[in-house]
Amino acid sequence: MAIKIETGTDELLCEIEARVATITLNRPHKKNSLSDHLTPALRAALLELDQRSDVGCVLLTGAGDAFCSGGNVSGMRARDEAKESGTESAPVDERVIGLMRGQEALTLRLYELSKPTIAALPGPAAGAGLSIALACDLRVAASTAFVLTAFANIGVSGDYGASWFLPRLIGEGKAKELMFLSERIPADECLRLGLFNAVFEKDQFRSESFALARRLANGPTVALSRMKRNLNRSSVQDLRASLAMEAEHMVMSFETEDAKEAVKAFVEKRKPAFKFR
Repeated sequence: MAIKIETGTDELLCEIEARVATITLNRPHKKNSLSDHLTPALRAALLELDQRSDVGCVLLTGAGDAFCSGGNVSGMRARDEAKESGTESAPVDERVIGLMRGQEALTLRLYELSKPTIAALPGPAAGAGLSIALACDLRVAASTAFVLTAFANIGVSGDYGASWFLPRLIGEGKAKELMFLSERIPADECLRLGLFNAVFEKDQFRSESFALARRLANGPTVALSRMKRNLNRSSVQDLRASLAMEAEHMVMSFETEDAKEAVKAFVEKRKPAFKFR
């Protein structure tokens, strides 16, 4: 039975079932674009779910036929008009600090979450919406989904980590192509490039996405958390530091109940019954 999690707004839904926390961006009439209600609620939900022992995996998706179309462009125009009229008061350096803090509390928090995360795209992910998907550990999509960086289309350079995630996933040259040209990349091409880990038929997309999340959520979650830290740190540290981290995490992992159960189950030729500790 699913447990509903209060988010403080109808624009963000959250429930826990079978140790999977499903977060749904719920502005389908706006292609689930970010807003002054949805975005803070998402930041707070991630913080809460990271601390819950009944959550083994976070599945992030969108309502309707889109994942997230990014920032609220209409709101951006309103801010421009306020600036032109002289009514905008915040100086540039304050806005830079505000955006930095907002990014750290969303994509950085998502990237560093102690549980595996999956972005499940029922449709397009664009701009900051794509950045949020890239911050997840895995990305799966419906066959009708597509992505585009979109930033160049509105004359901005990009935010929420797109310039950090993309080169690591697909290489610098291809990342520049996606950023500069801002063309639609269909699901099958995203799979070929390595942006997506799996593509499902539209009518099976949600059930297949949940099945993958449930598999991770009910696996050796302590070990998965340490694997994630090993892999995340590997891109910003040298081999010696990575070997040291692996050694520490490996020895600590052998001491867990789940490791002992997994070894016993392997010898007995049965599936392990993990207790997530």
